[in-house]
Amino acid sequence: MSRANRRIGWLFSTPALVAGLVVTVYPLIYLLASSVSRSTLGKPFQDFVGGENFATAMADDTFTGGLIRTTMFAIVTALFQVALGLGVALLMRQLTRGQNVIRTLILLPLLTPPVMAAVVWKLVLAPNGGLLNSVLLQLGIVQEPISLLGSPFWAIVMVAIADSWQWTPFVALIIYAGLLALPESVYEAAQIDGAGPWRGFCHITFPMITPALMSVLLIKLIISFKIFDLVYVLTSGGPADSSMLSGFLIFRTALREFNVGYAAAQTLLFVIVVTIVTIPVTIIRKRTRWEQ
Repeated sequence: MSRANRRIGWLFSTPALVAGLVVTVYPLIYLLASSVSRSTLGKPFQDFVGGENFATAMADDTFTGGLIRTTMFAIVTALFQVALGLGVALLMRQLTRGQNVIRTLILLPLLTPPVMAAVVWKLVLAPNGGLLNSVLLQLGIVQEPISLLGSPFWAIVMVAIADSWQWTPFVALIIYAGLLALPESVYEAAQIDGAGPWRGFCHITFPMITPALMSVLLIKLIISFKIFDLVYVLTSGGPADSSMLSGFLIFRTALREFNVGYAAAQTLLFVIVVTIVTIPVTIIRKRTRWEQ
């Protein structure tokens, strides 16, 4: 490549590089600087406090409890949605008619904006006039309306169900695409050898689809860690912080309490936890690809 061509290449790539630096490096530097300073929304970088914000966060039961709760939420919902998505994908693969219509219907929850999905679920779960309570009362299962979002146990469960309703179609379609890429010749050879559907799934389908499963598990794990909209609309972290997840807690610290420095420290600790949880999945994903 001539020097002139290299210059032209740099000329065209420079705007993208500058934009990348602006949207990645600058926010990271600002976050790091805020985390070691006393900063508010109106007056950032007032005083240097070192690791005080981090120490306060680690001693805060609300924050540490939110980290544990968010980690459990992300792991459980990601595993559940991958398992459910695999089942849906296998059923879709067996269909011989109406695949396009079914794929379109499955995509509807995913195409719904998260805030609108949360509003729909809040209306469904409402104690007065909600669809769920109306059905339960009509069937005689309950004698009076119940407030699932007002229960410390059921609130986080309802958030997980709403999240699964919205994101399982995404997981199912990715796995379905992976299933379509599997060679039919392998299944034909297995049928000749007398392998039934269950043995075919255990010894052929699952091993060959494992890299795709690990990839979608990693993606969904990160998405579950980032959850905010459903918590904001459905529970606002309540009751009694029982559904307080890290994304909403950091938002509350920064934009309701205006403690930007403390929120920055919480964010960095949250990133460390997410990294620790996702690294094993990444390693397993790479190993399954190498084995393939």
